[in-house]
Amino acid sequence: MKKHGTKRTFAEATSAPGRSASTSGFAPPWGSLSPRARLLEVVLVRGFEGVMQMLEEDRETLCGPLRRWQPDRQAYRHGYDEGRLVLGGRTVKVPRPRVRAVNGREIELPSWRHFAEADPLHERALEQILAGVSTRKYGASLEAIPEGLQAGMTSSSSVSRRFIAMSRRRVEEFLSRPLDDLDLPVILLDGTAFGEHVLVIALGIDAEGHKHVLGVVEGTTESEGVCRSLLTSLIERGLRVERARLFVIDGGKGIRKAIRMVFGVWALVHRCHVHKQRNVAEHLPQHRRSWVRAAVRKAWDAGTVTKARERLSHLADQLDNDHPGAAGSIREGMEETLTLIRLGVSGALYRTLCSTNPIENLNGKVKTVARNVKRWRGGAMVVRWAATGLIEAGKRFRRIRGHREISQLVAALDAAVGVNKVDAEEKVA
Repeated sequence: MKKHGTKRTFAEATSAPGRSASTSGFAPPWGSLSPRARLLEVVLVRGFEGVMQMLEEDRETLCGPLRRWQPDRQAYRHGYDEGRLVLGGRTVKVPRPRVRAVNGREIELPSWRHFAEADPLHERALEQILAGVSTRKYGASLEAIPEGLQAGMTSSSSVSRRFIAMSRRRVEEFLSRPLDDLDLPVILLDGTAFGEHVLVIALGIDAEGHKHVLGVVEGTTESEGVCRSLLTSLIERGLRVERARLFVIDGGKGIRKAIRMVFGVWALVHRCHVHKQRNVAEHLPQHRRSWVRAAVRKAWDAGTVTKARERLSHLADQLDNDHPGAAGSIREGMEETLTLIRLGVSGALYRTLCSTNPIENLNGKVKTVARNVKRWRGGAMVVRWAATGLIEAGKRFRRIRGHREISQLVAALDAAVGVNKVDAEEKVA
């Protein structure tokens, strides 16, 4: 292909030997294609002809009509160069019309600047990877292009680079967005493992029952320091501290301590029932697990804190001799498993908040997005993939079950926090 100083026309630049210039060198073998493929070929061919025509019109605006003398000419045609445009998730090589000013400076055509924009390419790569397409199979997942076009940017390395660039930008925006406009009476915290790394995720529920992914932090364990780092970052982004709030956690001591250190008397903690049953069952032989789980659930369904506490204590006494580990697990954190009952929460809202299932489901979606990753190369990669999955999962959030009862929960939280503040002030006095 000629480049510098050539006087070829657009038809000459885009036509190949033995082909008609009217198809711009992209003519496919129609007889060998299905009707759907033929339609796609026609659309692509005509679309490229339209793009090239716009480029030629830009050049004529700058240089004037072809082969006409102009005494006040400010720019002149400078042939064609090899350029790349985005098409269906890949780049394709096309002849790019060139224009130079009379002083020799290259002038970029406005239409070329618009059509060569690379952001759509990044978006397509991101969509394909999130749909489960591996970087090695990315090229095969795209629609075929017309014959005569040379494709690029479909190798696994180039796709990976685009995904990294796009996901890094999105994650930075996601983890720095302000939270001061959100009223969040409920926050769920949970950790999930990615290889040797542990991510602690915060999921907020607003007063209308809508879920919001608040943030994520990476560490090796759910330690107090890691969890406090997450909570502190939420406050720096605008999360109010002085607001009665319910925290639903899995029972990790690090998470519990971080909540107490950061939010003090403003926070009430509820221990996940599913995790508590699982912890108790780990201390029991297989044949006794079903019976103990049923007894624990029956205690929580008692309706009042007093009855639930009595039944759990009685169950622990029964297990003391044969299974002291299970008995100790029942007693450990018992009061925090009764928080929702103490607040008067019942019905659908109780079933939603009695466990960390809402955030566990979120963790599952994140791992689905990252299922093709075979080796984690550092914590930054883990956070980037996880946050990308969280962003995508957040697009499909629905309001929680029992959202109509949140106003009652807020009133109960305010009353309970008021009692806690009085107790704290009396202790200080």
